Amino acid sequence: MNDFQEIADRVQIEALLGEFTDAVMMRDRARLAALFTTDGALRMPNVPVELVGREEIRTGAERLQSRWDFFVQNSHLGTIRLDGDTATGRTYIQELARTLDGLEGVNFAIYHDTYRRTPEGWKFAERVYEVRYVDTTPLGGSAPGPNGHLHGAGHAGHAGEVGRAPGTGRADASATRAADDFTEPASPERLERTIEALRANGFTAELHDDAAAARARVTELIPPGAGVFTGASETLRLSGIDEDINSGDRHEATRPRVLTMDRATEFDEIRRLVAAPDVFVASVAAVTETGSLVIASGSGSQLPACAGGAASAIWVVGAQKVVPDLSTALRRVEEHALPLENERAQAVYGQPSAVNRLLVLNAEPQPGRGTVLLLREAIGF
Repeated sequence: MNDFQEIADRVQIEALLGEFTDAVMMRDRARLAALFTTDGALRMPNVPVELVGREEIRTGAERLQSRWDFFVQNSHLGTIRLDGDTATGRTYIQELARTLDGLEGVNFAIYHDTYRRTPEGWKFAERVYEVRYVDTTPLGGSAPGPNGHLHGAGHAGHAGEVGRAPGTGRADASATRAADDFTEPASPERLERTIEALRANGFTAELHDDAAAARARVTELIPPGAGVFTGASETLRLSGIDEDINSGDRHEATRPRVLTMDRATEFDEIRRLVAAPDVFVASVAAVTETGSLVIASGSGSQLPACAGGAASAIWVVGAQKVVPDLSTALRRVEEHALPLENERAQAVYGQPSAVNRLLVLNAEPQPGRGTVLLLREAIGF
């Protein structure tokens, strides 16, 4: 092999390594999978994870990345040894991360690589991830807020002093978090990212232009004569979906029937009716870009159907309800949705509302049961 060919091969393999880290950081699972040969393997014995083939690598990356609150990977080339149309090498990795369930820390690792020349260029035939050091000390920082402001940092040059609780090294969230605009519709890119994450988590997810389109789609999705229970929802009211279901004669609507029943003497029948309808239709308080649905409730009456009691469930969600992660979703519930719902409850029921029940749907294990109709426009709370 001539010197020029060796230089060219090394440059291409180094570019492949850079593409891997970039695809991971950008959460571009399709591009990540395409960096491997068709029979390529990504093995992480310490996790443990073993993914073989491009489709397994793509879907496996979706599952792993759906757990992140944030993740940062820095890579440093170790060595490359060429041998004709194959090569081996090592890449040194430093990562820091926090998952949605609160696990966090820093680790140092090595990728032990095998590369193969293909008609598409150099690809990974195998990457084996070996962890060399883990530090699970709670991280003092956090990811930037949705508007680009740093959580836990003050003005430039004072990040270590402003907004930290004495003696803890952790940022005081109430003093430092970004001011979220929970009424602003998400960008097209964030909507597409959310749709992709929902699908990766087992939901059927569709993107629609507006409430009128969602209203028509709900009619298509519910079979005539089905028993339908609607959750209390401004989104359903404003879109006309509530009226279609509960005032029309196309379905067996549960809500009007329940409202005529005596709660003292027929409570058990009411409980059964609302817990297991054929179809449940409602909205959510928030949907995360990692593909989770967050539902808040005062009474909890709609939660059994939502969680799995209904044979199928449909959630109609305005674009302003998209948030980056679970922690922001919970803030949206407390700081935005609850005050508005409290005002509505006072006017309609003469009593305040409360978040007495909170349900998070991280995935839908039963294919086809849960459908999310995500809109490009804002509607509801």
